[in-house]
Amino acid sequence: MLPGLFFVGKAISPFYFCGMGFKQTALRPFAGIISRGIDAWSSDAVAAQQRQFEHLVRIGRKTAFGKDHGIGEIKSYDDFKKRIPLRDYEGLRSYVERIKNGEKDVLWKGRPLYFAKTSGTTSGVKYIPLTRDSLSNHFGTARNALFHRYFKTKNGDFLDGKMIFLSGSPKMEEVGGIKTGRLSGIVNHQVPAWLKTNQLPSYTTNCIEDWEEKLEQIVNETIGQDMRLISGIPPWVQMYYEKLLEKTGKSTVKEVFPNFSMFVYGGVNFEPYRAKLEELIGERIPSVETYPASEGFIAFQDEVENSGLLLNANSGIFFEFVPADQIFDANPDRLSLRDVELGVNYAIIINNNAGLWGYDIGDTVEFVSKNPYRIRVTGRTKHYISAFGEHVIGKEVEQAMNTVAKKYGIPIIEFTVAPQVNPKEGLPYHEWFVAFGDIPADLGLFAQEVDEELSQQNIYYKDLIKGGVLRSLKITAVQQDAFRKYMKTQGKLGGQNKVPRLSNDRKIADVLEGFLL
Repeated sequence: MLPGLFFVGKAISPFYFCGMGFKQTALRPFAGIISRGIDAWSSDAVAAQQRQFEHLVRIGRKTAFGKDHGIGEIKSYDDFKKRIPLRDYEGLRSYVERIKNGEKDVLWKGRPLYFAKTSGTTSGVKYIPLTRDSLSNHFGTARNALFHRYFKTKNGDFLDGKMIFLSGSPKMEEVGGIKTGRLSGIVNHQVPAWLKTNQLPSYTTNCIEDWEEKLEQIVNETIGQDMRLISGIPPWVQMYYEKLLEKTGKSTVKEVFPNFSMFVYGGVNFEPYRAKLEELIGERIPSVETYPASEGFIAFQDEVENSGLLLNANSGIFFEFVPADQIFDANPDRLSLRDVELGVNYAIIINNNAGLWGYDIGDTVEFVSKNPYRIRVTGRTKHYISAFGEHVIGKEVEQAMNTVAKKYGIPIIEFTVAPQVNPKEGLPYHEWFVAFGDIPADLGLFAQEVDEELSQQNIYYKDLIKGGVLRSLKITAVQQDAFRKYMKTQGKLGGQNKVPRLSNDRKIADVLEGFLL
């Protein structure tokens, strides 16, 4: 789901006329205002970040958290680092509990409008606050990204037809008097009235909890519609395409939706899925990559030919960056935007106007540009393999797989990597579980070339291979729907759920061994 594709606040009155049918023509001037604004702040993102910093400190000092941490005494970023420790959800849990118990002005002024409910591996259920001030970050950034693209390319055909958002259920509950649900579900409650006539699937269908039943209904509702924009996480969009073609008997998605002109995605690296999705569509569709999270909308693709994502430096978040290899240290280096370097793997830390302070969201990124500041997601701080000190990360395995798969024209449906520390014979190795669209003619050669590519990406892995500590990786081919079956066993089929690209244990591998070819 693309959070807040067209969130409308009181100041965004041009959307009212769009609902009356003006669409591209009426929205062009408004898109220009948004686009020029993005160009302006992105040309001096360090200054934009300083403004965000000063605003957060000014408001935060009046909160319970601010009084506990002496935010009122902060005069500089150095002061900030001394007073605001890095933390994960456990470090903020006591404050969230106070909010749930009815207290106000705890992490941010007033009380949150929503809790975005997420699940963590160590913290159980997490309740991430969304405040009145933070809504524009979540629900305005995606709209701005698309309008920026529309203004730059002059292609806004997607505005004139139906749009589908493959998301989680919009059903809400109340926790401590605060509406609570998945972020993608909360978005459904923020869609303006005019857009609801363009939006699919229906609210009733979106509320279906079982993903396979929900998918069936989505297909039924969208067949025969003038679909122009499709948004979702690639593996679940693929399931939608496959079901759509099965139902219609057509060969490509473009035959079903001839005006389909924009694909919006986020949450995972698109490249491993590109070949299969384009095969199903029948051609390459213009796309916009986004980087949303429950904690904030981090970045978005601002140029057609540039895969880097523009850091959202002017939207209520003050970012910090910690070298990824220090994130679990007692006193890691903490850098503001002005001090980052290209090509370094950083853990991303956010401080925002929802009351998250020094918050490690668990993602790692690297900067690919500093003028403007663009990033790419490299993985998760807890998703890596370092059974022998190699510390292989998501970016490295994805680049190795993508390079070899592209060379041989092999579509990859999904894959994950786990260590095999105690093999029945021989040296330990990394085991890659791969669902292929087409099995390589020589799987051994394919694996050898992936291993060579990974060795180029990670010198520690290369040294362990050369030193006889590890042997070359092994690829285990699994059924094409193996990962879907795995996610179903975990109760995570569909929605915003993603298969971890890397694990430092065999928990996922042990399940996948039941779905071998």
